[in-house]
Amino acid sequence: MASRVVARIRILPAEADSDLDNIIGGLKNKIPKDMRLKAHAKEPIAFGLQAIIADFLINDEEGQIDTLEDSIKTTEGVGEIEIINISRQFVKTT
Repeated sequence: MASRVVARIRILPAEADSDLDNIIGGLKNKIPKDMRLKAHAKEPIAFGLQAIIADFLINDEEGQIDTLEDSIKTTEGVGEIEIINISRQFVKTT
Protein backbone atom coordinates (compact mmCIF):
# COMPACT_ATOMS: atom_id res chain seq x y z
CA MET A 1 0.00 0.00 0.00
CA ALA A 2 1.32 3.43 -0.94
CA SER A 3 2.10 5.89 1.81
CA ARG A 4 -0.22 8.86 2.18
CA VAL A 5 0.44 12.57 2.49
CA VAL A 6 -1.67 15.47 3.62
CA ALA A 7 -1.69 18.48 1.30
CA ARG A 8 -2.82 21.72 2.96
CA ILE A 9 -4.15 24.11 0.33
CA ARG A 10 -5.50 27.67 0.56
CA ILE A 11 -8.43 28.12 -1.81
CA LEU A 12 -9.56 31.61 -2.74
CA PRO A 13 -13.05 32.06 -4.18
CA ALA A 14 -13.47 33.43 -7.70
CA GLU A 15 -15.85 36.15 -6.49
CA ALA A 16 -16.02 38.08 -3.22
CA ASP A 17 -19.60 36.96 -2.66
CA SER A 18 -19.00 33.27 -3.46
CA ASP A 19 -20.67 30.78 -1.11
CA LEU A 20 -17.77 28.93 0.53
CA ASP A 21 -20.02 26.10 1.70
CA ASN A 22 -21.03 25.43 -1.92
CA ILE A 23 -17.37 25.42 -2.94
CA ILE A 24 -16.55 22.90 -0.19
CA GLY A 25 -19.43 20.68 -1.33
CA GLY A 26 -18.18 20.92 -4.90
CA LEU A 27 -14.67 19.95 -3.84
CA LYS A 28 -15.93 16.80 -2.12
CA ASN A 29 -17.65 15.72 -5.34
CA LYS A 30 -14.89 16.83 -7.73
CA ILE A 31 -11.76 15.23 -6.27
CA PRO A 32 -10.84 11.70 -7.42
CA LYS A 33 -12.12 8.76 -5.36
CA ASP A 34 -8.63 7.84 -4.09
CA MET A 35 -8.28 11.31 -2.49
CA ARG A 36 -10.19 12.66 0.47
CA LEU A 37 -11.00 16.07 1.90
CA LYS A 38 -9.85 15.37 5.44
CA ALA A 39 -10.59 18.75 7.06
CA HIS A 40 -11.38 22.33 6.16
CA ALA A 41 -11.76 25.73 7.78
CA LYS A 42 -12.62 29.24 6.70
CA GLU A 43 -9.84 31.79 7.08
CA PRO A 44 -10.47 35.56 7.16
CA ILE A 45 -8.38 37.45 4.61
CA ALA A 46 -9.41 41.11 4.69
CA PHE A 47 -12.49 43.32 4.53
CA GLY A 48 -14.87 40.42 5.19
CA LEU A 49 -13.32 38.18 2.53
CA GLN A 50 -12.58 34.58 3.44
CA ALA A 51 -10.53 31.72 2.01
CA ILE A 52 -10.81 28.00 2.58
CA ILE A 53 -7.92 26.13 4.18
CA ALA A 54 -8.35 22.48 3.21
CA ASP A 55 -6.41 19.34 4.09
CA PHE A 56 -6.52 16.65 1.43
CA LEU A 57 -5.34 13.07 2.00
CA ILE A 58 -3.63 11.75 -1.14
CA ASN A 59 -1.30 8.91 -2.13
CA ASP A 60 2.40 9.73 -2.09
CA GLU A 61 2.85 9.02 -5.79
CA GLU A 62 4.10 11.01 -8.73
CA GLY A 63 1.45 13.19 -10.33
CA GLN A 64 -1.04 13.05 -7.44
CA ILE A 65 -0.63 16.69 -6.41
CA ASP A 66 -1.07 17.81 -10.04
CA THR A 67 -4.28 15.77 -10.29
CA LEU A 68 -5.52 17.30 -7.04
CA GLU A 69 -4.69 20.84 -8.19
CA ASP A 70 -6.53 20.31 -11.49
CA SER A 71 -9.58 18.97 -9.65
CA ILE A 72 -9.66 21.95 -7.30
CA LYS A 73 -9.11 24.54 -10.04
CA THR A 74 -11.99 23.18 -12.10
CA THR A 75 -14.44 23.26 -9.17
CA GLU A 76 -17.14 25.89 -9.62
CA GLY A 77 -16.47 29.03 -7.57
CA VAL A 78 -12.73 28.46 -7.11
CA GLY A 79 -10.45 31.33 -8.09
CA GLU A 80 -6.85 30.86 -7.00
CA ILE A 81 -5.17 28.12 -4.98
CA GLU A 82 -1.94 28.00 -3.02
CA ILE A 83 -0.23 24.91 -1.65
CA ILE A 84 0.69 25.75 1.93
CA ASN A 85 2.27 22.49 3.01
CA ILE A 86 2.62 18.83 2.15
CA SER A 87 3.51 16.37 4.91
CA ARG A 88 3.39 12.67 5.54
CA GLN A 89 0.49 11.30 7.50
CA PHE A 90 1.67 9.37 10.51
CA VAL A 91 -0.42 6.61 11.98
CA LYS A 92 -0.01 5.84 15.66
CA THR A 93 0.15 2.12 16.35
CA THR A 94 -0.52 0.59 19.71
